[in-house]
Amino acid sequence: MEHMPKEDQCKMEVSSTEHYRREIPGVVDQLVLSCDGSECFEHVSPEPIPSRESIISLIEKARSILYPGYFISARVDRINIGYYFGQEVTGFFEALAEQITLSIRHECLRYDQPCTQCLDRGHEAAVNLLKDLPGLRKALAKDVIAAHEGDPAAQSYDEIIFSYPGLLAVTIYRIAHQLSEQGVPLLPRIMTEYARSQTGIDIHPGAHIGESFFIDHGTGVVIGETSEIGDRVRIYQGVTLGALSLPRGTLQDLRNKKRHPTIEDDVVIYAGASILGGETVIGARSVIGGNVWITESVPPDTKVFLKTPELIFKGATSGSATKS
Repeated sequence: MEHMPKEDQCKMEVSSTEHYRREIPGVVDQLVLSCDGSECFEHVSPEPIPSRESIISLIEKARSILYPGYFISARVDRINIGYYFGQEVTGFFEALAEQITLSIRHECLRYDQPCTQCLDRGHEAAVNLLKDLPGLRKALAKDVIAAHEGDPAAQSYDEIIFSYPGLLAVTIYRIAHQLSEQGVPLLPRIMTEYARSQTGIDIHPGAHIGESFFIDHGTGVVIGETSEIGDRVRIYQGVTLGALSLPRGTLQDLRNKKRHPTIEDDVVIYAGASILGGETVIGARSVIGGNVWITESVPPDTKVFLKTPELIFKGATSGSATKS
């Protein structure tokens, strides 16, 4: 059988493609109709929703202010530092005020709330964060020092600022927490969830964390919304400060109640430990060993460890040996 001429083959393929494309308008109609029901979520509105990409950009702008000279290609020195801060802070303020305003307006319209002067509130909240930036810089400086003192592998402060995931997560948390304390919706959680995606460290912006906080390694750390952490606390990877599991019907009543533990000053929590419950308090200067499960309070100056497990060694020719 002779092969079909290439020109005729192309015409058949074009015709076939057009047949499938005719299905698209029907799909579009169904998608439009689905936005009128309650089966799916949408934000079809003349008012723009806050932008996740813009919020991530805000985080980078904030880091360039909190750690001047580290996260930019231009040189910062004592001659131009005033110009540098002036430019960076002004741009940060304008972008932040816009995203806060959008988040407040979104909540107002979606939940049919009375007008709360979203534009004024957005600018006020942005200015309040700017005023707190010097204090945030001092708090983060203590976190950097705590990392250097707590990790013998840290060669310098620069290494910690540039590369430690724990410091990145805590930096974003401290910005998000300040906005959360002002009642700003959406933005704080978007910020800390971005931090989790980058570091594997999940810190809810509502948690309260004291000075000189250090997360070593950090992957898998979870710090719940109502956790309270004192000063000079050090935790390692895989630590969970969580809530006890409760029946679904009781969840709504507990949304504004303390569900996560309190960690007092100078506590060390090693890898894999899970500390659960709003009434659980880990007393000052205690040490919590790896992989322990705690649902009740621990007095100050206490060490909590698992009993050493029994290890079994199997050799190729000598059978097995047991070692405690």
